[in-house]
Amino acid sequence: MVSIQQPAFSKDFLFAVLGQIISILGAALLRFALSLYVLDLTGRADLFAGLLAISSIPLLFSPIGGALADRFNKRNLMVLFDMISGVIICCLFLSLSVKEPSIIVIGTVMTLLTFISAMYTPAVLASIPLLVTNNKLEQANGIVQGIQALSQIAAPVLGGLLYSMLPLKILVIVSAIFFFCSSILEMFITIPFTKHTQQSILKDLQVGFRYVGKHTFILKCIVLAASLNFILTPFFIIGVPIILRIAMQTSDILYGITMGTIDFATIIGALSIGLFAKHLRMNRLYKWLLLIALCAIPIAFTVTPFALQQSFALSFLVFTGCSIAIAMLITVLSIFVITAVQKQTPNEHLGKVMAIITASAQCTAPFGQILYGIVFEATQHAMYWSVLLMSISVLLLAFIAKKMWQQTGSEEAL
Repeated sequence: MVSIQQPAFSKDFLFAVLGQIISILGAALLRFALSLYVLDLTGRADLFAGLLAISSIPLLFSPIGGALADRFNKRNLMVLFDMISGVIICCLFLSLSVKEPSIIVIGTVMTLLTFISAMYTPAVLASIPLLVTNNKLEQANGIVQGIQALSQIAAPVLGGLLYSMLPLKILVIVSAIFFFCSSILEMFITIPFTKHTQQSILKDLQVGFRYVGKHTFILKCIVLAASLNFILTPFFIIGVPIILRIAMQTSDILYGITMGTIDFATIIGALSIGLFAKHLRMNRLYKWLLLIALCAIPIAFTVTPFALQQSFALSFLVFTGCSIAIAMLITVLSIFVITAVQKQTPNEHLGKVMAIITASAQCTAPFGQILYGIVFEATQHAMYWSVLLMSISVLLLAFIAKKMWQQTGSEEAL
């Protein structure tokens, strides 16, 4: 008798992934177009960084999204939030049809979309353990993050081409269409849901924070995630675009291709998590941080006047190669930490815990973005000092991580 092999993942998980592809591609395309417009319009690194930082403040409300994810059907929340994002973008389209876009309008839209994302992300993260078996959780998280990065690759490449060819409002309406398509697809997903005794959102938040406060392992993960977001994430959001557009003066197309290539590195890191999961340990993560710090040193050299004057091509290739390596390492670290926390958390607290760790990490990113904007503005004629400062900061984080995870109990088994 021939046995029928069961699919590795369920239809619901695959639909959730496909919905993510469509939704994130639309969001990435819009964010690329708007951020590039602001940078080209102002030419100021500090204003560019400040706008991105302010628009990221609503991420602090992620715990509310986590409480909603534990309280309501996660599928319905995903559909609702995608619909709302589409409506907001349609309003931006109408505004652009009346007059030229302003920094205030763009900043408002980016802030609103970030708030919706803060509500949406906990529902997605809390859904993954409910759609796959525990032994496939690392692989599922890797696929989700890999697919997200794959969606973002097309956005910079297409954005670099379309931004120079089409009006901004055309790119805006395309993004809205993506969100509406994603919401329709998500209607066909079935996510297990058990309705618990209703209590106030404030009470749910208190329960979530108390649960996190009692678990040292989760607290350590929050410290690590927050530090990574403060030091490394702003480098790719602020530092890389500024280096490419101002220091190296790349074209729109080359800029888009480079950003897409760096995003592609996260796919490699995400899909390779299965190779590293069995060998990764929390008390060894400092070695990965040391490697990241070493990769930053060649990047600093590529933005020295000597390197740029000698060979733009060589500087550009070294810069891109080292950035790719750092992006891969960050992805592996992030997936491993998130999966470890998911395995430690019961289903009834998944939304709140995922939201708390996300908010705690992401709340540091705006401060990092502002700091990077100030530092890069101050060192615009010697940007290698900014990169070297980032490298030194990662070295310090590696030392802290080593001390923090020296004495581990249950973490060692993860």
